[in-house]
Amino acid sequence: MPRELIYADNAATTKMSDVAFAKMLPFLQEQYGNASSQYSLAMKSKRAIEQAREQVAVGIGAERNNIIFTSGGSESNSWVLSSVPVLFGNKGTHIITSGIEHHSVLRACHALEQKGIDVTYLSVDRVGRVTLDNLKAAIRPDTKFVSLMLANNEIGTIQPIAEIGRYLRDKNILFHTDAVQAMGHIPVNVNELYVDFLAASAHKFNGAKGTGILYKRSGISVPQIVFGGEQEYGLRSGTENVAGIVAAGYALEENISDMRGTANRLVTFVQATIDGIRAKVPNICVNGDPENRLPGIVNIAFENSSGESLMHLLDLKGICVSTSSACTSGKDEPSHVLMALGLSEKQAKSAIRISYGKYNTMQEVESVIFAVCNAYDKIFRATSNL
Repeated sequence: MPRELIYADNAATTKMSDVAFAKMLPFLQEQYGNASSQYSLAMKSKRAIEQAREQVAVGIGAERNNIIFTSGGSESNSWVLSSVPVLFGNKGTHIITSGIEHHSVLRACHALEQKGIDVTYLSVDRVGRVTLDNLKAAIRPDTKFVSLMLANNEIGTIQPIAEIGRYLRDKNILFHTDAVQAMGHIPVNVNELYVDFLAASAHKFNGAKGTGILYKRSGISVPQIVFGGEQEYGLRSGTENVAGIVAAGYALEENISDMRGTANRLVTFVQATIDGIRAKVPNICVNGDPENRLPGIVNIAFENSSGESLMHLLDLKGICVSTSSACTSGKDEPSHVLMALGLSEKQAKSAIRISYGKYNTMQEVESVIFAVCNAYDKIFRATSNL
C-alpha cells in the first residue's frame, strides 16, 4: 500500500480548496471563451473575472478597480519595485526595505542599485521584527519608497505594518507590502495598513498556482508591464488566466469566512509541536516572534544537527517539511532570514520549517512530532559515533 502523506509545508504552497477547484473547472472546459471577445461565451469569462476582482477587493477592504491580477506574488513584487525608477527617476532616490524580505523583493532592490538608486536594508531584532524607530532613523530627505513584508515566510513573524504605514503616509512616502504569506491567514485590510501597494499569491491561500494579486491605491501609477491589448486596465496585456482568477476569488472568500476558527486550530497545532518536540529534545531554538506570528508556521533549530538531513529523513516517512523558503531550496546556503536574526551559519543550517494548513489534523501533528524526534535521535547518535 502507498504510504500516507502528511503535508506540513503549507508556507511553500497549499492544497487547493475543493470549492475553488469546482468553481474553476467550468472555465477550463465548458466556459472557455476568451474574456476579451464580444460574444456571450466570452462575456461569461469576463463577468467571472470581475466577480473574482470584487471578491478579492472585499476581502482586503479595497475598491474593485484597485485590484490587478498577475501570475503570482513574485511578479507583483517585481512589478512594483521595477516601477520605482519610472516614478521617481534613477538618481536622487532612496528606498528602504529589510534584510529578511523575500528574494523577489531583495533581488529587485539589487537591480535598482545597479541603476543608481540608493537602498537601505533595515536590520531586524532577535525575533525578526523591524521597529518603527529603526525605520525613522533610516529615512532621509530623498526617501521616496519603502517595501516591508507583512509576515515572513520562513519564521512567520508579523511586522507592525499598520504603525509603519501610518507614519509613512504622513511623510508622503509610498509604501509597499509583500502580503503573500499573510493573505488568507490573518486579517488584511489595505486601509488599516496604510499601504499603497500590496502583493499576494493565490496558491498560498488554497487557490491555484499561477495567479497573483497586485493592489494599487487609487491615484498611484505603475508603468505598463506587458504590452499588447487592454487587459487589466491596459497595464498587463495578454489573455487572462480566467480559471485561476476565479479560483483565487473563491479561495480567498472561503478562507476569510473561517479565518478565526482555522487560526485557533493552527495555533494549537504549533504549540503542541513545540511542546512535544521540546519534551524529547530540550535544546531546540524556536525562531521568530512567539507573540506576533502567523498561526501555522514554526521554525525550529536543532543543536548539532542538520536541517537538510532532518527534512530528508522525514520525507522517507512521508512527511513534508522544509529547511527554508521553497524559492531558495536546493542551495547549500544558510537562510538569510535566520542569519539576520543573529543565528550562526551552523545554527541556521540546523533549522526546519513546519507549516500547517487548514487541512491538517491533530493526529498528523502527533505523527510529525514523533517522526521529528526519531529523526533527530538518529542524526544525533550518528554524529556522536563519529
